[in-house]
Amino acid sequence: MAFVDKREIEEYGRLPGWHGRIFSSPSMTFAEWRFAAGATIHEHQHVQEEVWQILEGELEIKVGGEARRAGPGMAAIVPADAPHSVRALTDGRALVVDWPLRPEMAPGAG
Repeated sequence: MAFVDKREIEEYGRLPGWHGRIFSSPSMTFAEWRFAAGATIHEHQHVQEEVWQILEGELEIKVGGEARRAGPGMAAIVPADAPHSVRALTDGRALVVDWPLRPEMAPGAG
């Protein structure tokens, strides 16, 4: 699959306040999330490296104990196995990329 039209992917909610479309290449997982002010993602960790690119709005992203505000034009790089959490300070959108592939992120999985 060389091209993906995200408009053809059904949007779903994984956590309260987080709605997105997810697709994968053979080695990476991509998610474009819409988030609502006040929505959170609990502290967790996984074996994949993860990059959050903020497209609209503002998030507080905590990586390994360091919390930073991140807005449009900023990215947060979460190393593999690093504890991290996210809190939406405003409504917005973010692109999240994981490497290697995160099969549990597919809609309906885990």
